[in-house]
Amino acid sequence: MRGRYVQRTWQADPTIYAPPRHRRACTYDAFVPEPVADVEVVLPGDVAGVVSDAEKAIAELNRAAGPELMPLARLLLRTESIASSKVEGLQLDARSLARAETNRDTGRKVGPGAAEILANIDAMQLSIERAADLEGVRPADFLDIHRVLLERAPNSQVAGRSRASQNWIGGNDYNPCGAAFVPPPPEEVDRLLDDLCVFVNDIALPPLVQAAIAHAQFETIHPFEDGNGRTGRALVQVVLRRRGVTPAFVPPISVVLARDKDRYLKGLTLFREDRLSDWIELFAAAAAEAATLAARYTIRVGELQDEWRERLRQHSNPRADAAAWSLITVLPAHPVITVPVAVAATGRTKPAAANAIEQLEAAGILARLNESARNRAWEAEGLLDLIVGLEAGVSSASGA
Repeated sequence: MRGRYVQRTWQADPTIYAPPRHRRACTYDAFVPEPVADVEVVLPGDVAGVVSDAEKAIAELNRAAGPELMPLARLLLRTESIASSKVEGLQLDARSLARAETNRDTGRKVGPGAAEILANIDAMQLSIERAADLEGVRPADFLDIHRVLLERAPNSQVAGRSRASQNWIGGNDYNPCGAAFVPPPPEEVDRLLDDLCVFVNDIALPPLVQAAIAHAQFETIHPFEDGNGRTGRALVQVVLRRRGVTPAFVPPISVVLARDKDRYLKGLTLFREDRLSDWIELFAAAAAEAATLAARYTIRVGELQDEWRERLRQHSNPRADAAAWSLITVLPAHPVITVPVAVAATGRTKPAAANAIEQLEAAGILARLNESARNRAWEAEGLLDLIVGLEAGVSSASGA
């Protein structure tokens, strides 16, 4: 076992609104994990092979990432963020979320569920963008990610703050007695996060092994009242970016983990049972599948863009320097687009961007979503279908 149990007593509280049995004092065992800063990992040959194959698949995904494919990087980051939310039970279909994102960007109101998932995208983007620039990861960086993640959530008062009380997973809502898992007591959190940062800042282990252990240790510490899973999965991408494995494209590992949540949770239990090789094999296999899935979809999105260019060519064939061609290039990053977003994404003037949207709409590439003169938005034809397939973990390149 990678840690020890400490017994604690949950104090009786006759004032809470709960069934009588949950108001009484009870005992529970909290798990305090071993530090990971000096962990030694010896992998069996077959597991080392899975890790190597996964890192090669991620490298291959990134090798094809030229400047023209950068909008796809945002698509993959978006997909990873949404899938990470899905693991936690936050569900919203791709179309609704894309439209909510547009509403937010144009100052319109969005629902609380959409706002929380959009915050996860922002938190993931913040963590990955900052990862390469940080000299070293500090506990404060976890707090920053968590703050962005939960600042629009109903429980935003806990955003960016380590927990000061005991939390737990499973069981009942009133006390940790009988819970499926009880993380370490709150007084252990700071020490364990400091140790985790030392581990993350080291480069002794292969990057994917480091990411797997860092994620599992973070989930075991469970340092926040809420948002631990999403912050911990952002940490995976932080490690991979810092180690130079994902300079452009993030493999949407959460897509694979979300598809079999029970297996993922069992894997975290394997880690706590000191079955490191089993957990690392499961994690690396998910990463390899995610990279392969992402590579297939980048190809399919590229094919869709070629179809759009041919449609535009046949319809109006604008000049080679026309904004319409630039807009097709950036559309994968913005499946639902507005004129202000098109201006920002292409760097063209407002009249040029508006004219480009008009040309793509006439060619059947963009479909108008509303008739309002203000905040008018368009959806890119066929793109959200591909995104739905990617978010669902469909393995076929034609599965959209």
